[in-house]
Amino acid sequence: MKRASFLKSVAVITFGGLAAKGIGALYRIPLMSLLGGYGMGLYQMAYPLFCLLLTFSSAGIPSAFARVIAKETASGAEDGATVKTALKLFSLLGLAGSVLMCLFAPYMAELQGDGKLLPCYLALAPSVFLVAVIAVLRGYFQGKNNMVPTAASEVVEQAIKAAAGVLFALRYRETPERAVAFTLLAVTISEAVAVCYLLLCYRGEGKRRFLRARTPSGAELFFAAFPVMAAAALLPLSQTVDSVLVVRLLARHTSRAVALYGLFTGGAIALMSLPATVCYGVAAASVPAVSASFARGDEEGGRRRAVYALALTLLFALPCAAGLFFFARPLSSLLFPSLREEDCATLVRLIRLTAISAATLAGINTLAACLTGMGRAKYAAFSMLAAVLVKFAVQIALVPDPAFSIAGAAIAANICYLIAFSLDLVYTVKKGRKRDDYDSGAWRREGRFHEEGAHRAESGGYGSGAHSRARSCGGA
Repeated sequence: MKRASFLKSVAVITFGGLAAKGIGALYRIPLMSLLGGYGMGLYQMAYPLFCLLLTFSSAGIPSAFARVIAKETASGAEDGATVKTALKLFSLLGLAGSVLMCLFAPYMAELQGDGKLLPCYLALAPSVFLVAVIAVLRGYFQGKNNMVPTAASEVVEQAIKAAAGVLFALRYRETPERAVAFTLLAVTISEAVAVCYLLLCYRGEGKRRFLRARTPSGAELFFAAFPVMAAAALLPLSQTVDSVLVVRLLARHTSRAVALYGLFTGGAIALMSLPATVCYGVAAASVPAVSASFARGDEEGGRRRAVYALALTLLFALPCAAGLFFFARPLSSLLFPSLREEDCATLVRLIRLTAISAATLAGINTLAACLTGMGRAKYAAFSMLAAVLVKFAVQIALVPDPAFSIAGAAIAANICYLIAFSLDLVYTVKKGRKRDDYDSGAWRREGRFHEEGAHRAESGGYGSGAHSRARSCGGA
């Protein structure tokens, strides 16, 4: 992928991310006012289990599947069967995630110490299935270096969620637990609309078929995606543990444990994560770019593309981190005007503490995407596992101490992201000795298939367009 094409892809998906997150940020202003501190606490406590199941059923699929599609596209094999196989496989995983969320909801609510969370979990459960479908379709378009459907679907998703969420929160504002449940139902509605939009884009796309490829089996697709899914699962898993651990540690010295957790996750972490979400465009565009270089055997070129992608990410994320630190008070007053003075002061402190993580988390996302393109997704999983274990240790040491309280969770998050970023950077620039299992096994078999296709093309078995693509694939 040429640099101009790479920057165009980044620009499209970044614009979509900015628009989507802008809608999301504006949405939080009335949401915080309508739900209050307790309501936002319930809202945020319902998300970790949702994100965990979402991760096991869909996280990492766009990156992993984009890599598969990018290689198929480079070979000229576009028969659509791979997409159908992936949709069947990951839709089943998503459906299983939705069922598990319904089954575990009563136990999770009891574990978190608030039975009012049960309807919140049930309202969110269908989203697990819907997001699995979305992930496959976005991965398909990203693998073909078409970022428009992903960007547009993100905007549509956020707009529907914000509109429906505000309407529901206004309707049920007198009963916070019911208001929270219905605002989470708005998430499910928004995902359903996004699925419909992406399916329309997929059906409306004119598909050219050049070379009939051997379609990877469901097992091959799953094991191609598994390292990416494992790497992506660790952070939501740790956040699920946080929703229990941090709240219980805080409860040792304060009666406002849920409200403090809501300020930390719904305020400081939400703002800190914004640059990383906007920089998702760089990460998404990095997968096909780096994968294409490694597929050609140009590993040094792939590493250069990865470093270039990281530089673009930090060019945006570092000023954002500085802005969060220096403008924490006006931001908190603007975005959350209904907060009490005490809560506002706490939020300002948390925003300043976590500001540096705005840069490291954005860097982690880009580096993890580049490692996926290189076939080294398992290293991103190792990095995050080590970082999360350190985070838990720091939380246990600091959060129960009234002198640190919820600030201890912010410090632990900073350390976690810094460790993961440093390790990912080392793995990215370090020369690898061998490709991952999918590259060395299933994909090489597919490469042999395309070499046979190239031979048939030379003898007149395919059209001239397929001929050149088959030859290039065989050479790869």
